[in-house]
Amino acid sequence: MRTRKGAARTQANKRLFKAAAGFVGGRRRLLRTVKETLDRAGAFAYRDRRARKRDFRRLWITRLSAACRERDLRYSQFIAGLKAANILLDRKSLSEIAIADPAAFDAVVTEVKAALKL
Repeated sequence: MRTRKGAARTQANKRLFKAAAGFVGGRRRLLRTVKETLDRAGAFAYRDRRARKRDFRRLWITRLSAACRERDLRYSQFIAGLKAANILLDRKSLSEIAIADPAAFDAVVTEVKAALKL
């Protein structure tokens, strides 16, 4: 008698259905649809892990741009001034400083303007 996959297949299917918990309708009840949906979900997850990094960088740049404009400086000038002043803070920490501690951000802007000779 030939061996069949019985228990292993049941286990594999169970794993798929468990991963599809929370999906609606056939996307959680039908094996073929579950497989398709999980494939697509995985593709979106992979893509969006990268997109999240871009989105956050955009947010930080927008915040910095707004903070710089309040202090009569363009974002591009600010970044050029940071490099000239040899200030090694990244955009994330700079945007946090701009929000949480405006006085400290003013000090950074003063350094930047001095480096740019504005």
